[in-house]
Amino acid sequence: MPLRKLKPVTSSQRHAILPDYKEITKKEPEKSLVVGKRKTGGRNNTGRITVRHRGGGHKKLYRIIDFKGRSLEAKVLSIEYDPNRTAHIALIQYVDGRKAYIVAPADLKVGMRIYCGEDVSISPGNRMPLAKIPEGTEICNIELQPGKGGQIVRAAGCSAILVTKGDKFASVKLPSGEVRLIPLNCMATIGRVSNPEHKYVSLGKAGRTRWLGIRPTVRGVAMNPVDHPHGGGEGRGKGNISQTPWGKPTKGYKTRNPDKYSNKFIVQRRKK
Repeated sequence: MPLRKLKPVTSSQRHAILPDYKEITKKEPEKSLVVGKRKTGGRNNTGRITVRHRGGGHKKLYRIIDFKGRSLEAKVLSIEYDPNRTAHIALIQYVDGRKAYIVAPADLKVGMRIYCGEDVSISPGNRMPLAKIPEGTEICNIELQPGKGGQIVRAAGCSAILVTKGDKFASVKLPSGEVRLIPLNCMATIGRVSNPEHKYVSLGKAGRTRWLGIRPTVRGVAMNPVDHPHGGGEGRGKGNISQTPWGKPTKGYKTRNPDKYSNKFIVQRRKK
């Protein structure tokens, strides 16, 4: 998706780089495929803030995405914007008349036909088991457990590479550089996720961030000692190592659970 750089008429427009949405072919979502979305303000079911810097923002409707796919031919009706994710979504209609939303691959166009199954062609948008995909193919929206639906490689511009295939598992190189074993009967979509220029977007002003529901972040050194390990002191200065408000180191500290059941499927860790 091409980007547009605003003319520096005001200070808020000077650094703004925004999407132009030329790929979007429909403005309003399909009413039968949306549900209301309640805001949490970063609070859990007991009312405690578990995610900081959340609150406000524009109202959103959640688009119901089909991450599994159906073994039927489908036609792409439109490419749409989704406020709940970085990638674009595609409205498709199956031959039996049912409509659904999917995460749109980069080269998917309105009017194209897509298929889901074992004996389908290797073209963007088609979904098939890893066992049927040639090695070296770019894939996205990958299952980790057969029948559960796509769980990983769903963000804008992301893609994984199918490296090798064995008797039961396929080695897949993820966007982070991690190589992971995934069962051969898990499904994946051919191609790269749409909207690859998302990482170049610069919002340009604080207000546009607030529209997204992101509140300001206060530095730890600006707080009192009771609120943050970096707080307090005469003048500026941390006086200790960089850490979170709860005392966890923030630079080079490993947070992955060493006892997680799925760690045995990791062939190679991500490279720093």
